Amino acid sequence: MGARLDTAVAVRNVKAPGRHPVGQTLYLMVWPSGRKTWVQRLTVEGSRKDLGLGPYPAVSLAQARSIAQDNLAVAKSGGNPLKAKQAEAMPSSVPTFEALARRHIAEHLGSWRNAKHGAQWRSTLETYAFPLLGTLEVNQITRRHVFDVLSPIWTAKPETARRVRQRIRAVMDRAAALDYIDFNPAGDAINAALAKQPRIKRHHRALPYRQLPAALQAVRASTANGPVKLAFELLALTACRSGEVRGMAWDEVDLREAVWTIPAERMKAGRPHRVPLSPRALAVLEEARRVSNDGGIVFPAAQSGATLSDMAFTQVLRRLGLDFVPLGMRSCFRVWAAVQTNARHDVVERSLAHEVGNATEAAYFRSDLFELRRTLMEEWGRFLGGVV
Repeated sequence: MGARLDTAVAVRNVKAPGRHPVGQTLYLMVWPSGRKTWVQRLTVEGSRKDLGLGPYPAVSLAQARSIAQDNLAVAKSGGNPLKAKQAEAMPSSVPTFEALARRHIAEHLGSWRNAKHGAQWRSTLETYAFPLLGTLEVNQITRRHVFDVLSPIWTAKPETARRVRQRIRAVMDRAAALDYIDFNPAGDAINAALAKQPRIKRHHRALPYRQLPAALQAVRASTANGPVKLAFELLALTACRSGEVRGMAWDEVDLREAVWTIPAERMKAGRPHRVPLSPRALAVLEEARRVSNDGGIVFPAAQSGATLSDMAFTQVLRRLGLDFVPLGMRSCFRVWAAVQTNARHDVVERSLAHEVGNATEAAYFRSDLFELRRTLMEEWGRFLGGVV
């Protein structure tokens, strides 16, 4: 049994599998898969029982404590909290899987990142889950039912299958939270019956590096608005990630020293990263200074003045018929550096904000190789500008 969890932060951060005490009768179960569920151990009508209170974080610490307190009061008075909840949750009948799934989708639409996500939920469940599970009441669904949904697509369409399973599990977690069921048939117990999925490594679409200068010229000549074109060019010149450039603020930039310092909270690795600015990158920023508004964002969106959308670059490439993704320019940089320069591997990797070596090497080698990276990025800037 794990240490007692007293705060929401402790509940969020605990990762060790096992049963972790939270209160007098409340526990957080952490499964080997990392999934977390609330369990309450009570003596009900003379017998010790474990009551499932739902999954975390769908049921928060405060909600779990409130439910546990109500259950404890019922049990101490001689009642059965499980029967009381069933009577409250199921005044008429147990819902079918389709009915509960559609209710779940409708209630979560506002919290999901966009309407497209909700449409994907509906589409995958309608295509794969509803034909077998849709008309079944949720307390009739067994592990075998879930296996029969997943097995035809588990290896043929692994990514789709994983999403279908996650969505079935979420709906059945809801059923468990409402006490329609005692266990989730889409949970970890069916893992042994499912075949091992193939591991497919997907690479971001990238141009051959020699074609990137011409692509930049096409973007510069396009009808896209000024901040988008300038941001796209700086993205190529710095070999940074899209979000790092789109979120770039003027207080991160030192034009005099030609350095851009990205704070840790905006970096994928969670560490601050210094980016040497080539002469062309400085020219792009000087132009951005003339066209940007008075806000702190270097490349503001035209209408709102806020950070550019993550689709801003993709839309420009689509309009121009350029078949690559913005992140693919980092691949162009890596290949160019390997083929056209004598730059050391660690210099190239640190230019991409990658950690070099193992943890022991990193502890002894703390330099970010900034001046060597500056030389490399100046050469990259000349290449992108058509100067070889």
